[in-house]
Amino acid sequence: MKPIKRRDFIKWGATAGSFLAVGGGSDLVTRVFGKTDTPKKAIVLGFDGIDPQLLEHWMNEGKLPSFQKLRRQGGFRPLQTSIPPQSPVAWSNFINGTNPGGHAIFDFIHRNPENYIPIFSASKTIPPNNHLSLGNLKIPLTGGDVKLMRKGKAFWQILGEHDIPATVFKIPSNYPPDSSKQRTLSGMGTPDILGSYGIFNFYTTAGANIDENLGGGRIHQVYVIGNRVETKLPGPVNSFKQSRPETEVEFKVYIDPKNPVAKIAIQGQEFILKEGEWSGWKRIHFHMIPTQSVSGICRFYLKQIRPEFKLYVSPVNIDPADPALPISTPQSYAQELENKFGPFYTQGLPADTSALDSDILDDEEFLHQDDIVLQERKKMYEYELSRFESGLLFYYLSSTDQRQHMFWRHIDPHHPIYQPQLAAKYGNAIENIYKEADKMLGKALNKADKNTVLMVMSDHGFTPFRRSFNVNTWLKEMGYLNLINERKQGEEDFFLNTDWSHTKAYALGLNSLYINQRGREGQGIVPSGKEKENLVREIAKNLEKFRDPKTGEKVVRRAFVTQDVYTGDYAQQAPDIILGFNRGYRTSWSSPLGKIPKPVIEDNKEKWSGDHCMDPQVIPGIFLANRRIKANSPALYDLTPTILKIFGIKPPPHMIGKPVL
Repeated sequence: MKPIKRRDFIKWGATAGSFLAVGGGSDLVTRVFGKTDTPKKAIVLGFDGIDPQLLEHWMNEGKLPSFQKLRRQGGFRPLQTSIPPQSPVAWSNFINGTNPGGHAIFDFIHRNPENYIPIFSASKTIPPNNHLSLGNLKIPLTGGDVKLMRKGKAFWQILGEHDIPATVFKIPSNYPPDSSKQRTLSGMGTPDILGSYGIFNFYTTAGANIDENLGGGRIHQVYVIGNRVETKLPGPVNSFKQSRPETEVEFKVYIDPKNPVAKIAIQGQEFILKEGEWSGWKRIHFHMIPTQSVSGICRFYLKQIRPEFKLYVSPVNIDPADPALPISTPQSYAQELENKFGPFYTQGLPADTSALDSDILDDEEFLHQDDIVLQERKKMYEYELSRFESGLLFYYLSSTDQRQHMFWRHIDPHHPIYQPQLAAKYGNAIENIYKEADKMLGKALNKADKNTVLMVMSDHGFTPFRRSFNVNTWLKEMGYLNLINERKQGEEDFFLNTDWSHTKAYALGLNSLYINQRGREGQGIVPSGKEKENLVREIAKNLEKFRDPKTGEKVVRRAFVTQDVYTGDYAQQAPDIILGFNRGYRTSWSSPLGKIPKPVIEDNKEKWSGDHCMDPQVIPGIFLANRRIKANSPALYDLTPTILKIFGIKPPPHMIGKPVL
């Protein structure tokens, strides 16, 4: 099997004039004809991944006037991120006001300890319990479910219990959305219609020249016959049928014989695209049985007509007008937005980084696609800001994160795939998205009155990702992990070549290392207690001692023993060690899913060239406010009680942070 790359990982109501005193404080909430009105208001902007060093640099150069103004009004601090500094973990810290031991999200990927199989950490799909079989049909008698795996109560739920209204737009780690009377729209973790993080389709006559083993995308070999292409768009699995076949929708492309133009016909819709043009959203219905279908939305991009035909189709997103899966509270909120703005990206991370990494889209095309996302987000932001009168508004932006991941190679001359010509053209892409965030902040500054607390935050910062560390390979070299067949090293995923009877430790996920503990893991051999504790300390020490033979630098800056850094009801479910990588280093794309390549360290030659899954001290986030910040080193989980205090609410006992304004 081929090595697992980043793209493979991805596929994977009250009486008028009455008053209600809010518990824990002196602020009053006025409730008029069922509408809650609060003297104090809060706007929180979450700009994913904005880095304090870059932010300060461009502020000092005068390129970010809104950030400068906010810094003068209140203050600016680096913001302590989570351990590990992964987005689902970090945003869960903020949502719950705890560390991972209190919310049970430890990594993008967790594992089933019984069989060592990787599972996504944020949500779980529960199939129907009972079915009725009629011939080839398998009809569910009870409904299935999608379960949010983050534990504890979100801050907007607490606000709701005190009649404080909130709108929470696209916050990560909230799919499916927590039960709430507040307006929420799910963000990172929301799947496409296939249930994946986003699978694009690419149709080409040059299929033989393109790697078909793409995660995050599917390549379809097509043929132009009589200036026409006939092909199919795959949809979700049909769970109504016994064999669970994949649904599909036929479509045709009619190519102009002389001009670079084509007409696409799909389900009664016809539209014309010029070469290099994107379509608007197209609604597609995938039929299951005569009385049931699933609605999705997608965009088409006609990349090229001649000499080779190339057509990109975005991942099919959940249709916000008719969501097949829960994406908002109430359900009518997504439909309200769709009714006002039309279809929009519902996929958690809509920038198609997989298509860029796979050379399906180039830098220019990727930026155009993410600009579509950005414009959708800005329109909804301005709408919510214009009608914001009371309570809390939280707004999240993903483009700041995604563009740093993909374009860091253009600002880092030491990156293995740095190209001066591309850097000259796209080296300002990161600066430009910071400027877009600055414009959005400017609108919030104009909206904020003397009773509005305005806060800006990011969950982490960024560093270059130049070298990849194959953690399981290092464990093998150190004698902590053994293989069944040495000659097949690097050929198997999911630990299929691992000899568990002689393996003491294994790595899975982006920062997680587990002891193969007896009684916990399915084939565990290490006894719990002192022997396990000694082993954990030994491995952590050896990891911190290890240096890259090529550069002489430490690879793991800090190996965190989780029993030392996690507290809360779920701390015992955590990995045993969290790897805090040095600047420039990160887990390879082979390690998260149980691959054991031969090299211990390799150059990162992916376009995904900036990252944040490092030592938290290396990549803090940002915090700015229009009130004085009294803490010198605030943390993500401090912002949660800070929000509650604005409305006079005493933080619940599980929150470990302290108000910082």
